[in-house]
Amino acid sequence: MHVPDRLRPFYAADAPVRDLATRLAAEGAESHLVGGTVRDAFLDLDLTGRDVDIATSARPDVVERIVADWADQTWAAGRDYGTVGARKGSVIYEITTYRAEVYRPESRKPEVRFSDDIATDLSRRDFTVNAMALAIPEPAFVDPHGGAADLVARVLRTPLAPEISFEDDPLRMLRAARFVAQLGVTPVPELVDAIAALRGRMEIVSAERIRGELDRLLCTDDPSAALWLLCETGLSDEFLPELNAMRLEQDPIHTHKDVLAHTIAVVRNTRPELIVRLAALFHDVGKPKTRSFERGKGGVSFHHHEVVGARMTEERLKALRYPTAVIAAVTRLVFLHLRIHTYAMGWTDKAVRRYVRDAGDLLDELNHLQRCDCTTRNPKRAAALSRRMDDLERRIEELRAQEEIDAIRPPLDGREVMEHLGLAPGPEIGEALAFLLDLRLDEGPMTPEDARARLDEWAEARGLGR
Repeated sequence: MHVPDRLRPFYAADAPVRDLATRLAAEGAESHLVGGTVRDAFLDLDLTGRDVDIATSARPDVVERIVADWADQTWAAGRDYGTVGARKGSVIYEITTYRAEVYRPESRKPEVRFSDDIATDLSRRDFTVNAMALAIPEPAFVDPHGGAADLVARVLRTPLAPEISFEDDPLRMLRAARFVAQLGVTPVPELVDAIAALRGRMEIVSAERIRGELDRLLCTDDPSAALWLLCETGLSDEFLPELNAMRLEQDPIHTHKDVLAHTIAVVRNTRPELIVRLAALFHDVGKPKTRSFERGKGGVSFHHHEVVGARMTEERLKALRYPTAVIAAVTRLVFLHLRIHTYAMGWTDKAVRRYVRDAGDLLDELNHLQRCDCTTRNPKRAAALSRRMDDLERRIEELRAQEEIDAIRPPLDGREVMEHLGLAPGPEIGEALAFLLDLRLDEGPMTPEDARARLDEWAEARGLGR
């Protein structure tokens, strides 16, 4: 058969995959390349350095024994589910025994049953485009469910009825949305209907697995179609109810943008980096709770939605078990995402310094998010925001050239304040440092001598110090 060019290296005489398959064959086991390795080879995507999935009839104990002498490193964390992991050189291999697995209705853990043939294994895979296999060490294409044709037609289907596939693993419903964005495929109607009907099954999926799949979805080139599918099927309501809550109805008297449509547009505009994509997804999440109609002004307002949104963002990211650093970064971006709009009223150097200090190491992400937050079709308004951002970034660079704007701190540290004022540690030291920091932000760099003189004035007014 014709082997896709991207897979030819796997069949070379000295290929590690061929060597492994030969060793398994010596034990009477057959092996196949499966999953994304085969799919992406047919899409002519680069496989260099990618993980490789292998399915085999060998049971885990046999696989474990064989890879022990073949791999540079092995691990068996997934052994109970039939998977043995191995590293050979710089490539990670997952070798999985043919299986048919189902989830018990009340349990998050799969009940695994092994099978003896590749056809059964492929029938239990998530989608037809992932249910193709190539035998190794000698190539033979196995495609019982028409995955290659679906890949060409850009159609997303399940090998068996979608209800069976999603009962096996409910996370596949979220993965379907990811593939809609990643592969540019269109889900068949029965798949969409099954997601809407079975979305409640997501309750048995751990937050960590949901988070991992959501991350992959958000970091596709354009997640728009995936996010709309999540909303339209109601699947997002199971783990991200704030998303559909932004689908605000158009008021017949007042006119305003649909917040959900705007949010998805902003996500699309941003770079495919997790922090900014999450910030874009949550930046207006506080609007539904802060929406009010202003009498006589003919408009809608969302006062302090950034404050409410930051709190909601923190709560949701915690529920999805995101790392503390990610939660802190995304929450800060949501809280700060409106700052640029006050720039239209004119900013002093002090205001620019505060902006840089508040953004901290997220300055680039904040600037990027604010640029992408402009989705207006009004060219004059879009140009005005762009000029405003350009001007702010120019002023930041000018101040950066004059002073250490990226590392603004009080001109004296706590120890120096205590020694100068003759005070013991206590709340007064924190107040003194806050006063000195305000001076630094207001007036720019100052010498230690000037800082001590101003500190004396401050302490005298409060009856502190010597």
